[in-house]
Amino acid sequence: MKKYNGLLALLFVSPFLFGQQSNLNIKLNGIEELKGIIQVAIYNKEETFPKVDKEYRLAYFDVTSKNMEVTIDDLPNGEYAIALYHDVNSDGVCNLNLVSIPKEPYGFSNNIKPVFSAPSFKSTKFSLYSEKTIQIDLID
Repeated sequence: MKKYNGLLALLFVSPFLFGQQSNLNIKLNGIEELKGIIQVAIYNKEETFPKVDKEYRLAYFDVTSKNMEVTIDDLPNGEYAIALYHDVNSDGVCNLNLVSIPKEPYGFSNNIKPVFSAPSFKSTKFSLYSEKTIQIDLID
């Protein structure tokens, strides 16, 4: 009987030990110009969100339509937050105005719209434990 209990415990715990992965689908709405790329920055730590060069993973997608769906494959299950922007001029930089507000369309997971500063990880985070689809509306 102890052998079976051990086997059952291993079967229950093994997904957590061996790190399940899931795909994340992102529906993007509000693309106005059919040029450039969408840069998706994925964060998994509060202390790095939304800092440049501190992303957990970056993904780039050519703009092909005004509403797109893109997929980030094989993310380890966990909690994430997304900051993205439409690099309209394809210069590799999210261009900012004098008060550091993006000049190019941008968005965050949970469709958080910042007021006076970038949103927090806590307000933008979501859980990923199986394939998931989220929607992000670009802010112009």
